[in-house]
Amino acid sequence: MDQFLQQLINGLTLGSIYGLIAIGYTMVFGIIGMINFAHGDVFMLSAFIAVIVFLFLTQWLHIGFIPLALLVVLIAGMVLTSVWNWTIERIAYRPLRGSFRLAPLISAIGMSTFLSNFVQVAQGPRNKPIPPMFNQIIHIDYAGHSVSIQYRQVVIMAVTAVLLFAFWWLVQRTNLGRAQRACEQDRKMAALIGVDVDRTISITFVIGAALAAVAGAMYVLQYGVVSFSDGFLPGVKAFTAAVLGGIGSLPGAVLGGLMIGLIETLWQMIPTQGVPEYKDVAAFSILAITLIFMPSGLLGRPEIEKV
Repeated sequence: MDQFLQQLINGLTLGSIYGLIAIGYTMVFGIIGMINFAHGDVFMLSAFIAVIVFLFLTQWLHIGFIPLALLVVLIAGMVLTSVWNWTIERIAYRPLRGSFRLAPLISAIGMSTFLSNFVQVAQGPRNKPIPPMFNQIIHIDYAGHSVSIQYRQVVIMAVTAVLLFAFWWLVQRTNLGRAQRACEQDRKMAALIGVDVDRTISITFVIGAALAAVAGAMYVLQYGVVSFSDGFLPGVKAFTAAVLGGIGSLPGAVLGGLMIGLIETLWQMIPTQGVPEYKDVAAFSILAITLIFMPSGLLGRPEIEKV
């Protein structure tokens, strides 16, 4: 039972990171119907930005107050990553928006390859570590069971919850959110009633990049290391989470991320003859089963065909 509770906490932590990345996928798909397969590499790029900024603050500027350094890392990562994603949208996606549907997909795959190789050349193929942070542990004993929670796990889950609420409020209660929902329903009609469609799409890419930047910082905080290849698998898992939760739904993206994280960690409790990769098989199998019985995902809405 103690091991189950510990893995439950680990799964929620990992799922929170997946959920933050998945929101970027679901927001872009909801508005322009495109899967931004470069989003995982944007996440990886943001993790490198977090490492570089943190090392600059602590080793060059000698800032020893870690919460302040982490706050600066989050702000700098969100700004720089948003600029990157805004540039990607303007260069690689916007010129192809009116072309056949496969063109933006091919462009996204090409941009993913470019970002991965760019970081590999710029930072080298080796892992980039940072000193461990928030290693303090909270021990909880209840009803004869004992579980340990690290401070950084609390930070990651709290940040995810706050950002989910903030962006849900943004989409549901603000003029920008109304413009995004109008573009999601019908971009041509939204343009006719005065919505700046190009601006709305660009801002959506910026928001998705900002969330990926937070996920990158949380990833580095949790694991303490990042590599140029870390964009692919987390990106695929986050996309899986977005589809599982119902692509186009912000709560669904986070719910899907939490489910994928829990499946991965809890699956490790099952004897698998020393093959940890089985956890990936389990995650994708759950996705396939869910889509067979619920094609729109857990919280997704059935797509209405326009005639």
